[in-house]
Amino acid sequence: MVTRKLTVEVCNAKNLMPKDGQGTASAFVIIDFDGQRRRTKTIFRDLNPQWDEKLEFMVNDADSMAADTLELNVYNDKKAGKRNTFLGKVKISGSTFIKAGEDVPLVYYPLEKRSVFSQIKGEIGLKVCYVDEEPPPAPEKSDAPPPAAKEEKPAEAEKEKEKEEEKKPESTEEGKKEEEKKSTTEEGKKEEKPPEEAPPATHTPPPPTPPASTEVEHPPIAQQKANSEKSLISENSKNLEIESKIFQKISSGNSDRRIAFDLVDQMPFLFVRVVKAKVSNPDADSSFCAKLVIGTHTIKTKSLAPNTEWDQVFAFDKEGLNSTSLEVSIFAQKKVPEKDTTEEISAGTVSFDLQEVPKRVPPDSPLAPQWYSLEGEGSPGNDVMLSVWIGTQADEAFQEAWQSDSGGLIPETRAKVYLSPKLWYLRLTVIQTQDLQLGLVGTPGSEAKVRNPELYVKAQLGAQLFKTSRTVIGSSNPTWNEDLIFVAAEPFEPFLSITVEDVTNGQAVGFAKVQVATVDRRTDDKSEPRSRWFNLIGDENNKPYSGRIHVRVCLEGGYHVLDEAAHVTSDVRATAKQLSKPPIGLLEVGIRGATNLLPVKTKDGTRGTTDAYVVAKYGPKWVRTRTILDRFNPRWNEQYTWDVYDPCTVLTIGMFDNARYKQDEAEVKDVRLGKLRVRLSTLDTNRVYVGTYSLMVLLPGGAKKMGEIEIALRFSCSSWISLIQAYANPMLPRMHYVKPLGPAQQDILRHNAMRIVTMRLARSEPALGQEVVQFMLDSDMHMWSMRRSKANWFRVIGCLSKAATLVRWLDSIRMWVHPPTSVLVHILLIAIVLCPHLVLPTIFMYAFLIISVRFRYRTRVSITMDPRFSYVEAVGPDELDEEFDGFPTTRSAEHLRVRYDRLRALAGRAQTLLGDIAAQGERLEALFNWRDPRATGIFVVVCLLASLMFYAVPFKAFVLGLGFYYLRHPRFRDDMPSVPMNFFRRLPPQSDRIL
Repeated sequence: MVTRKLTVEVCNAKNLMPKDGQGTASAFVIIDFDGQRRRTKTIFRDLNPQWDEKLEFMVNDADSMAADTLELNVYNDKKAGKRNTFLGKVKISGSTFIKAGEDVPLVYYPLEKRSVFSQIKGEIGLKVCYVDEEPPPAPEKSDAPPPAAKEEKPAEAEKEKEKEEEKKPESTEEGKKEEEKKSTTEEGKKEEKPPEEAPPATHTPPPPTPPASTEVEHPPIAQQKANSEKSLISENSKNLEIESKIFQKISSGNSDRRIAFDLVDQMPFLFVRVVKAKVSNPDADSSFCAKLVIGTHTIKTKSLAPNTEWDQVFAFDKEGLNSTSLEVSIFAQKKVPEKDTTEEISAGTVSFDLQEVPKRVPPDSPLAPQWYSLEGEGSPGNDVMLSVWIGTQADEAFQEAWQSDSGGLIPETRAKVYLSPKLWYLRLTVIQTQDLQLGLVGTPGSEAKVRNPELYVKAQLGAQLFKTSRTVIGSSNPTWNEDLIFVAAEPFEPFLSITVEDVTNGQAVGFAKVQVATVDRRTDDKSEPRSRWFNLIGDENNKPYSGRIHVRVCLEGGYHVLDEAAHVTSDVRATAKQLSKPPIGLLEVGIRGATNLLPVKTKDGTRGTTDAYVVAKYGPKWVRTRTILDRFNPRWNEQYTWDVYDPCTVLTIGMFDNARYKQDEAEVKDVRLGKLRVRLSTLDTNRVYVGTYSLMVLLPGGAKKMGEIEIALRFSCSSWISLIQAYANPMLPRMHYVKPLGPAQQDILRHNAMRIVTMRLARSEPALGQEVVQFMLDSDMHMWSMRRSKANWFRVIGCLSKAATLVRWLDSIRMWVHPPTSVLVHILLIAIVLCPHLVLPTIFMYAFLIISVRFRYRTRVSITMDPRFSYVEAVGPDELDEEFDGFPTTRSAEHLRVRYDRLRALAGRAQTLLGDIAAQGERLEALFNWRDPRATGIFVVVCLLASLMFYAVPFKAFVLGLGFYYLRHPRFRDDMPSVPMNFFRRLPPQSDRIL
């Protein structure tokens, strides 16, 4: 068999970056290829080192060598105990390797940076080639210890010596000590057996990995002798590799579920997989089932024909078992026609001691089922194939198994992941109509009406219906040029219906249908969609043609379809996939359990019970845990992950009582038990938050605590640069600012999107109830509530109180309440007048110092809902009854109801306005209180840089430049919001804490 060997000759390097603090560098090279690592010697204090060393690598698979990559790293060798500094790296694809010959070219590769901030320069000269050679013949057996390898020994002799050393049955004590020493430094790189356990020399081929007991000229770092500097290099490089692998895993978002349960506790489960049974002489008209008995737990498999596979898995909560033995019995079921009953005959039983059941860790392969002989009367030759093991909720068989704590195989109690439908904005531009065939009536009165008909266009997509304004037909064809925007969900509705109606007689002039699947799509405002003419159809029998209409229809992919309340947005990406950016991090949520839940229903009419489950929503992904039946302290211990594309988004977690799993109850709704919201910008990156939080729910009688939920959170960031850049980007895609939608139009589209998401998820199997989706999306936030209005009002008062405090302080200075302070303010005023150029540097330096000091006293993340902040304790029953009242109301007479509904609609807008005003002040307050540590950190750095800049730039020049910038020509203005405005809008308000 031909073996391939890769030879890398490290010749020299030029113009390296000095990194030792004395204007020079002591460089050495580390090369990695195909799991092998080699290192050159160190050339001390030389920026143009000359190595002239050849490093050899074994190519394990010659066919895949073109897909491998040779990675070379250059380091500056520091003293023992210090970390080696990076001088550059080079990556060479295996497809560029050439075969060894007489003239292997010397190629100089420029050294690359490891990160954006690395200071790297220079180049390195390499000669890379490979050679195919026949393996040397096997050496004869020798009991003598091997001689020491010489430094200048040829490569072929080294390989023979290595193989001879590996095949020796015994080794000296020095070899054993050296082997033990190297096994501690290799850290899992070496997989072969120790030399003392190797078999004697035979004709078996040598292992692919070279042995570690022989010294070679250029050994891998992990196989060298104990050297503090070399071991430090190996440790640092391994740490870098581990960190890079972790970040790659986070950025890819493809976390393996088997190892993703680090935020929750491992719950032991007893797994039983019943595959099939082999019964001798079965009756043709009988069916067989397996019965599992563990103490008081009894469960049967489905009944099937003889020798048919069940292949069912059962998972029993180990903490809830009340026996130490498992019995699996096979029963033959035969119908008795005379008694119209089914008779069960035992075919045998097999028992297991639970203390001897093996444990299985998820990375291991599944446990293979085995045949077990059945014991009992009349069971000779009867066997059952099954497997029994102890696992956790991370086992891949758990999701599809019968679960003892969630009622078995009930679909409504299983853990599921849902996805919201992909939403688009469909823009219909009604341009004009031509050749309208208006119907004429013979009476003079009707003829007078038709002379100046009043028309409008009505468009309908599914349940959405919009109309244009009315226009009167004159001498020319009616023209509108109006946009009607709909929310379309994939899969789309088949047709968009367009109707032209006459207001004067209330009849339709004609209609046309547009196939939504044929509508053009666009991602920006630069491309104008094509306009189209459609024939209008009147009465299909009498008027097949009643004119034509000119419209422009397109699906807008540059917008983000708003389907959540504005203050709890969890996704701001554009609809078009080509506009999406890579994720900046990973959000991991561990739903651990709940405690002290209150009963919400009765069981058997005697006692209260709660069947709780948790729903978490972030972006288009919804997760639902399994339902734990009849427990007030349930434990789920389920973990889920989401890709994060924007840090200024909100995670919503809600808990509900499951009332849908009982098939005999129709039209039931799940009861809400509470809700939490977590704003990701308030979380520190790569930190685990574990805590128990109260669950509050608002009822007509007031706020009520329903229990506590225990969750764990971790926001992992793969790139700090991308995370910081996100604070300067607009909150929404570009189309929201180039062709903005009005506030009233946004509210209508948001409610339509919420309605579509609610209907689609309610049609899933198992269904996610409408009441659950509406509660998670806060679909009733636009409704009038005296409680919310009071809460928003006091939010405004809380922000204005800071300005009132400043005014009172200035008044106290003017009134000389504290004379020393007044004297200092007078001195400060004189200094400002004499040195106006120090005003801005002093202000920004003061802000930098004060905010930096307040970092130590910043408030921690508040995840629970705040009843006091929500103002639920200071409202009366009438106000709560008004909040829970439907729209329109049914509490009074007809005329009062119309007036009352109008008042509530106006008050709802005022409530939203108050909330927006309060959010601006809270964002400014959060900037100084380190509520969002990254945003405040950015502001602190900007304050420091601004202080230095204003110290260097004259104040008059700054004022002049600011004036010129403010009065600049429109052609020099950007149509997107400024960076400070984007930064300010991303600051976290307090609106996510209101119930």
